[in-house]
Amino acid sequence: TIGTHCSSSTSLSIVRAVSPWDIALCATGTVMACENALVLAVLFYTPSLRAPMFLLIGSLALADLLAGLGLIVNFSVQYLLQPPSEAAALCSAGLLLAAFSASVCSLLAITIDRYLSLYNALTYHTERTLTFTCAMLLLMWLLCLGVGLLPLLGWNCLRDQSTCSVLKPVTKDNAAVLAVTFLLLFALMLQLYLQICKIAFRHAQQIAVQHQFIATSQATSTRKGLSTLSFILGTFALCWIPFAIYSLVADSTYPAVYTYSLALPATCNSLINPIIYAFRNPDIQKSLWLACCGCIPSTFSSRPRTSSDV
Repeated sequence: TIGTHCSSSTSLSIVRAVSPWDIALCATGTVMACENALVLAVLFYTPSLRAPMFLLIGSLALADLLAGLGLIVNFSVQYLLQPPSEAAALCSAGLLLAAFSASVCSLLAITIDRYLSLYNALTYHTERTLTFTCAMLLLMWLLCLGVGLLPLLGWNCLRDQSTCSVLKPVTKDNAAVLAVTFLLLFALMLQLYLQICKIAFRHAQQIAVQHQFIATSQATSTRKGLSTLSFILGTFALCWIPFAIYSLVADSTYPAVYTYSLALPATCNSLINPIIYAFRNPDIQKSLWLACCGCIPSTFSSRPRTSSDV
């Protein structure tokens, strides 16, 4: 009885020690993993979804799937692994760094792909081959894996707590480099999206002139595309920029609640990515309908994309 009582007391103390923020992150990671696993399954089992665009979407889904698994592993390392293991903590941190780096880089690759599909609309499909896309994605993933290996290779603060960033065991220098790199990538994405908007407007005006009237449907499509771009860029900025700036200026002495309150929205961006980039795609929607229901609803629209459907 005494042994049982002691064991129960220990279990209760462990439960009480679990942070609600960590539970929220673990739950978010679980949903992320399920969402993106569904996207990868649809892409894998649908032979028609093999174009470069779908490879980029698959890369994003794989990165977000690994990020979700990383959050689950991080929770397990913190609360379920007894005694705590430094190697496990470093592996968990490395997985998260690599996965979220690959997620951001995949978003950039999708942005570049959208820009090229408009800028070189006539030659895009002949120049953008599967081999080229696979090679670029391989290089990108190798770079992101290198970022994830940094803590394991010694760039961590386990031996000197004063060098810790807000994301232990990542050092302040490492966090600063990652934050600055992220802000530069965001600036590049912003510039590309501005160019996409200009090209889309120019295409819409050319079509209107050719038909000698204001193409209402084309204008509506362009406005819809621009609102989509605003939503994509705005969501990405709101989720990641506050956390990036905080990681740049803060260190481990700051209250943990600040880190959690900014890290959770950043991870939630990977919850939104499948909705924006996968589930809104007509081809993926069609595959999902066929897989789930065995049919396609009569209201389903498979209108081909135009150059202003940004």
